[in-house]
Amino acid sequence: MTTTDTRAGQRRSLSEWWNNLNRPTQWAVMIPVVLLIYALPWLNPPILTTEPGYDFPIAMFEVARYALIAIGLNIVVGQAGLLDLGYVGFFAVGAYVAALFTSPDSVLTKLPFLAVIPIAMAITMVFGVILGTPTLRLRGDYLAIVTLGFGEIVRLLADNIEPLRGNQGFQQVGHPPGTNADGTALFNNTDGKPWYVLTVTVIIVVLLLVGNLERSRVGRAWVAIRDDEDAAAIMGVQTFKFKVWAFVIGAAIGGLSGALYAGQLAFVNNQKFDVVTSMLFLAAVILGGSGNKVGVLLGAFVVAYVPLRFLGIAEYKFLIFGFALIILMIFRPQGLLGARQRLLTYGRQAYQRLLGKGEQISHDASVSSDRDGGVK
Repeated sequence: MTTTDTRAGQRRSLSEWWNNLNRPTQWAVMIPVVLLIYALPWLNPPILTTEPGYDFPIAMFEVARYALIAIGLNIVVGQAGLLDLGYVGFFAVGAYVAALFTSPDSVLTKLPFLAVIPIAMAITMVFGVILGTPTLRLRGDYLAIVTLGFGEIVRLLADNIEPLRGNQGFQQVGHPPGTNADGTALFNNTDGKPWYVLTVTVIIVVLLLVGNLERSRVGRAWVAIRDDEDAAAIMGVQTFKFKVWAFVIGAAIGGLSGALYAGQLAFVNNQKFDVVTSMLFLAAVILGGSGNKVGVLLGAFVVAYVPLRFLGIAEYKFLIFGFALIILMIFRPQGLLGARQRLLTYGRQAYQRLLGKGEQISHDASVSSDRDGGVK
């Protein structure tokens, strides 16, 4: 083995080591980790527990909610390379759909909460198509400005359209069925444990689906568009179609997270969907590592958990995250866990293998020529 091969082996990342494991070994490692994550609200470990002023299970639900949002935004920003500054608009649409179909303050027909979730996702996907079709031909700063305007338009519509009740909002938003032993509702806005378990389960399902998408033709098209849209178009990738797909799938996950948020809080108004909230969503993706599913989960944990863990500095969270992002962009612009350049890595490995085979073939031909010369 050459010195170059030895150094390459030493530089092999944890993600590459993980991918080299067979499927049973991966499951053997993941199952205990997942069970530990599920048990966090009950374990309440001292190193993670919140201060007495904030309930730890509720804090864990907030972390899970941010993680789900970050996964959806990562599809748009990290996978397809589309700068979306108004993702909070999709989150708001999902929350308002859940409120309109479950709150007694709404004039619409009341439906079970679990039936409303797919409706919220479908309506949010429609909004994704409505926004994406005319705007995704734009790029860079222009796309960012349009998406930022979309987020603000949703908030202003909620403030000015009378059925959406503005600042007054909707109370007693519905929740999933289930009761405790004492007959009280299992899902309520004071106990975060059931909501945490439900959200983590949703995250696992979404991660499996998104992982399959990344390994499919759609995921490869997203990576090509993110790296160089013009080159992808020249190579035959239907860039506009795949960008709309990314926008729609990201919108669906945003609507799902909004519906869960509305159900847990049991109250929805226009005060929770401002630009600052959208910036926090984007900060989670960039901080953790745009394009890396595990990275954005880590970023969501940092953005959601730190202000709840240290309530004394919560009012300075925007200043702290701003400095953190500046430092990160200087020293590690790819984020805490950057995206793996899977196509580039595989291409380099294939080139090295072909080069090695070429050298071996040349060596064999030389040996054969020497032998033939000796025979002659």
